[in-house]
Amino acid sequence: MFPTAPLTAVLLLIVSVAANPIVVRKTLVSLPFARRLNITGAHDLIQKDRTRARNMFNSHKNKRSGTPGSVSVTNVAVVYEASVGIGAPPTSYTLLVDTGSSNTWIGAGKPYVPTGSSVPLPDSVCVTYGSGSFCGMEVLETVTLTPTLVVHNQSIGIASTSTGFQGFDGILGLGPVDLTIGTLSPDTNTPIPTVTDNLFLQGTTPADLLSISFQPTTTASVKNGELMFGGNDTTQFTGPITTVPITTAFPASEFWGVDESIRYGASTIILASTPGIFDTGTTLILIATNGFNLYKSATGAVLDANTGLLRITPAQFSNLKSLFFIIGGTAFEFTANAQIWPRSLNTLIGGTASSIYLVVNDIGTPSGQGLDIINGFTFLERFYTIYDTTNKQVGIAKTPFTTATTN
Repeated sequence: MFPTAPLTAVLLLIVSVAANPIVVRKTLVSLPFARRLNITGAHDLIQKDRTRARNMFNSHKNKRSGTPGSVSVTNVAVVYEASVGIGAPPTSYTLLVDTGSSNTWIGAGKPYVPTGSSVPLPDSVCVTYGSGSFCGMEVLETVTLTPTLVVHNQSIGIASTSTGFQGFDGILGLGPVDLTIGTLSPDTNTPIPTVTDNLFLQGTTPADLLSISFQPTTTASVKNGELMFGGNDTTQFTGPITTVPITTAFPASEFWGVDESIRYGASTIILASTPGIFDTGTTLILIATNGFNLYKSATGAVLDANTGLLRITPAQFSNLKSLFFIIGGTAFEFTANAQIWPRSLNTLIGGTASSIYLVVNDIGTPSGQGLDIINGFTFLERFYTIYDTTNKQVGIAKTPFTTATTN
């Protein structure tokens, strides 16, 4: 892993919503939220993203067949971590923040410190991830995000064994609650309410939803976004919010999945309407192999041997057309600048400083698999997204950074 200074973002608690359940008027508190590159060499970025995608497919095939499911979380090239207090009084743990999984657990690094708020449960818990796993016991605990954003009696895992989480203490799972089904024993069919769920159920937040704002960045030490529980921050997006229901296609329906299509320029269809997901734990934008091949041909890009990414020339970049992600009838423009990896960070992914690399890559399977697009971090830093559990929908809006030329 390359040493980088943390990028700090903000986690906010909101106090009121309008009639639309995903609109908020003001914010009160914040929590440090750091970004870290987790890349160790050439091809590492794409290998990590594809491993995560493969485990998303495989784990939920297993779940549907009745065997315990698993979700890839640790195999990510860009990770986000927050300092979260566990217990009363709280002990601080560094947790990965992930919308692609829903179990919250600790003990990978710093040992668990039981307090008077700890209530052991009869269940054991086990989850297998892309490059690691954890197993342990389940307890009810107090989870402190900020002094005024506290979850009581939150069911969390306490790892007795774990692999693949060097440098972290565990995970803060923010995905849909059904992702936890199959992770407990003997209660294999019992979902574990997430931190987002319990904040709402305990009356701390006015809605059971999470909003995410990132900003594109080319440095390793800059504030770049916020997470908000219970509503959204109207200062972070522009124009209307497009809301779409969670897709019915499996396995995208298990995640924050929607039906979407992709067009290159004015008329080149890359993928017709197909299931995709929004995932903070994936770095790139991964699309079905047939769509990737069409995109590669349309851009004239070649596969770079050092990074595993597509590479284009300066002349091709000057002619690069926008991608349009059509979601809920709205075309969200992903500009030419948005499609390239930040050039100042090229050497961190095994590339050369003068090259231009594209952030769209191959998911590894043809379309028609029920999960053909993963809108990863490079997409999310250009758009505001809202994950609405109550209404089983996802919201998306443009931001001041949608058309930024940062990269």
